[in-house]
Amino acid sequence: MQPVAGKGLSMARRLYTSRSLGLVLGLLCVGAALLPLKPPVWLVALMLFNGLVWPHLAYQWTRRSAQPYRAEYRNLLIDSFMGGFWVAAMQFNPLPSVATLSMMAMNNVAIGGVRFLLAGLMAQSLGLGLGLLLFFPAFIPPTSPLQLYACLPLLTFYPLALGWICFRQTHALGKSKRELLALSRTDSLTGLLNHGAWKDALEIEFQRCQRQQAGGAIALIDIDHFKSINDTYGHVAGDIVLRQLSKILKQNLRATDVAGRYGGDEFCVILPDVPLAHAVQAMDALRDRFSGLGYEQSPALQVSLSIGLAAFNPMHSDATQWLSDADLALYAAKTTGRNRVICHADGLVQRVAVGVP
Repeated sequence: MQPVAGKGLSMARRLYTSRSLGLVLGLLCVGAALLPLKPPVWLVALMLFNGLVWPHLAYQWTRRSAQPYRAEYRNLLIDSFMGGFWVAAMQFNPLPSVATLSMMAMNNVAIGGVRFLLAGLMAQSLGLGLGLLLFFPAFIPPTSPLQLYACLPLLTFYPLALGWICFRQTHALGKSKRELLALSRTDSLTGLLNHGAWKDALEIEFQRCQRQQAGGAIALIDIDHFKSINDTYGHVAGDIVLRQLSKILKQNLRATDVAGRYGGDEFCVILPDVPLAHAVQAMDALRDRFSGLGYEQSPALQVSLSIGLAAFNPMHSDATQWLSDADLALYAAKTTGRNRVICHADGLVQRVAVGVP
């Protein structure tokens, strides 16, 4: 119920501006066609009410409604009904009548597409029928110069205003879509790419390396004894450790490197165009910096990393094999003492950097 109500109020605020402008401009158009016919006082009062008071009344009515979305559609149908009524009251003067009906049709299409256009046409027909009952059927074919000029502001400024409102709505929708896409690809705790987004990036990098015959490396990073950290210091401390690692990665990687949270306490990095030896140095420096961090909430907490590295191998048929090499290297790092970097090269797992003798 809350999202629907919010959507209805948002639509009411947008339409308040366009309705206020459209009905004031329509008042000029209808007034120029109606006043030469010497209308009764009640009709002039109704015309002034419709052009000057109704937009504000409709907005307040919607705001106070339990279902603002439906209330605003009701207001739009009232607008259409009055449009048909004014066409009959103007005795079908061509230009003011066409200007009134076409602007309302454009508004209805912008709001609700063809379905609401048809609903608006039905409301206009009812208003037209009421007008025919109240006024003698008549048709005034000529449009005077004054009436022509009175219609020009409606035909010029209202489409411009409606187009601007639609542009802003489209821009806001595009921004929301981009934000949702970013959220769907980002790990909420660390701000890094999530598992699926990082694997997509790995596939792109693998294809680039194949296409350009380029080199590169990937690293899988595991926080040593992370379960024990959660059990001993609590999950809040565990989350702090995860955020600290993501911060270290962001601060120490190049702009072209791609870091992600592979899952749980495991992180992953793509290092494009980096020889394996340089990747080893970069990851060992990162391991060393991370192991030297202190934690104010838990001064006794000491955390280390196990890292598995794998270079791009042109013999691999897909990115999964590249990732499997890094996984084998990570497994070797964890089973040979942890707190170290081990790489997979030329089909062999090699220990190339060690944090603890």
